[in-house]
Amino acid sequence: MKVTAVKIVAKTDKGMIRESNQDAYAVGELPGEVAWAVVCDGMGGAAGGNIASALAVKVISDKINASYNENMKDSSIKNLLDSAITAANIEVYDMADSRPELKGMGTTVVCSIVRDNQAFIAHAGDSRAYIADKSSIKQITTDHSMVQALVDEGKITPEEAENHPNKNIITRAVGVDKKIDIEFNQIPLNDEETLILCTDGLSNYVSSNELFENISDGQYYAFADRLVKKANNNGGGDNITVVAIAN
Repeated sequence: MKVTAVKIVAKTDKGMIRESNQDAYAVGELPGEVAWAVVCDGMGGAAGGNIASALAVKVISDKINASYNENMKDSSIKNLLDSAITAANIEVYDMADSRPELKGMGTTVVCSIVRDNQAFIAHAGDSRAYIADKSSIKQITTDHSMVQALVDEGKITPEEAENHPNKNIITRAVGVDKKIDIEFNQIPLNDEETLILCTDGLSNYVSSNELFENISDGQYYAFADRLVKKANNNGGGDNITVVAIAN
C-alpha cells in the first residue's frame, strides 16, 4: 500500500515455506506531514502468532492516532511510543493468560514516528530498523536475542551469529511477561534518507549488502516490493514484512 503525502510504502508476504503469515503491520500519517509505522512478528503457534501480532498492531496504531498532537515535545513522542507498546503488552498478555490455547503467544515490535527530520523508534525483539541513503546503510536497532547477547559478550563473532542454531530465540517480546523492557532511539532522518522497518524474514534472508543494493537507486516506491522479492528468491523461509519511509 502507499500513502502519498509522506512517502510510505509497505508490503507483507508469507514467504515460500510458511503456510500462514504471522507478521502484521500498519502505517499512516498525522497532521503536519508526520508519518508513523508499526511492524510485528508473532510467535506461539499458528493461531497465537497471528492473534498476538494483529492485536499488538491494532493497540499501538489506535494509541498513536488517538494521542498524537502537533505540539508534542520530543520527550512526549517517546512517552507515546512507550505507552502504546506497554498497552499492547498488557492486552496480549491478558488474552494469552485467559485462553489456554493461546498460552505463550507473543510478538516482536518495531515502531516509529517520523517528523521534522527526526525518526523516533521503539522496539522489543529482533524486528529491525535501518537507515539508508544512496551511499550506505546502517542498522539502528539492536536485536533482543540470545545470539546478539553472545555477540555483545564477545563469545561469538557477528559472522558466527548469522548461522547460529539459536538465532531465532529472542529475549524480549510483547505479551510474554506482565512488564516489557522497550528500547528507544531518536535519530536524524535527513533528506534523501530512508527508514526501513522489517521483520527477521527479511534480515535473516537478505544481507545488509544485498539490502543496500536493492535500495541504493533512491526509488523508494519500489523498495518494499524489491526487498520482499529478494528474501523470497533467497529461500523465503519465514514471513516477510517491509515498511519504507522516505524523507
